[in-house]
Parts: sequence; structure tokens; C-alpha cells
Amino acid sequence: MSDPATAKVQRIIDANLNRLREGLRVLEDLNRYFWDDEEISRQFKELRHGIARAYSPERLRYRDIENDVLKESSESEMQRSSLSEILTANFSRAQESSRVLEELFKLNDPSLSALFKETRYRLYGLEKRIQTEKILPNP
Repeated sequence: MSDPATAKVQRIIDANLNRLREGLRVLEDLNRYFWDDEEISRQFKELRHGIARAYSPERLRYRDIENDVLKESSESEMQRSSLSEILTANFSRAQESSRVLEELFKLNDPSLSALFKETRYRLYGLEKRIQTEKILPNP
């Protein structure tokens, strides 16, 4: 991969690592503080800590917030009417980011690609469990 292409790929990886970590944190905190569910909260925390080996301080140099063409939130991103919508949005955010990372790490680190594939499938299972076991009120 050429140098400009490497920089662009690293930028995509950085954005998706942040997106994944943020989604996991929202899901963890809902389970920890809203449902007081230690076991599921711990699973989200383990996922967050498990992806830490993909982080590199060097990747920050590829971050380019000023030139992000879609950094403004869409109207739908600024409105949530229920915990169910928050859960769905953050599961989608985390699953989609995991898929992007799975694909991009195939270019240079297949072990990280496998990590993000495993993360994605664990998220699918957690989503099903939470959506079927938890009471989702509209606060």
C-alpha cells in the first residue's frame, strides 16, 4: 500500500476504533447503571479492554477531524425517544465499526481482523440477549 493510502486506512481505523469504544461504553453503562447487571456490564468492559491491543498512539497522527466531510450529526442522530433506540443505535455503531476493522486489518494484521470478527459476533449475541431479557421503558 502506498504512503497516502496507508494514511487513509489508518484514519479509517482510528475513526472506527473510537466509534466502537464509544458504542461499547454506552452499552456497558446502560447495563451497569440502569439495569445493575454486573455480568453483562463485565462482558462489555471485557470487550472494550480486549480491543485495546489494536490501539496505537502513532495512529493519532492520521486523525483529521477538520477535514471530516460528515462530522456534523444528522437529525436522526440527535434524537432518541427510548432506551430501545439508544441500545439499537449503539449496538449498530459497535457492530458496524467491528466489521470495518475486521476488513481493514486483513491488510496488515490478520490476528486483529479475527479479534474484530469475534467482537462483532459477541455483540450479536449480547444484543439478542438484552433485547429479549431486559425491560426497556421509555424514561
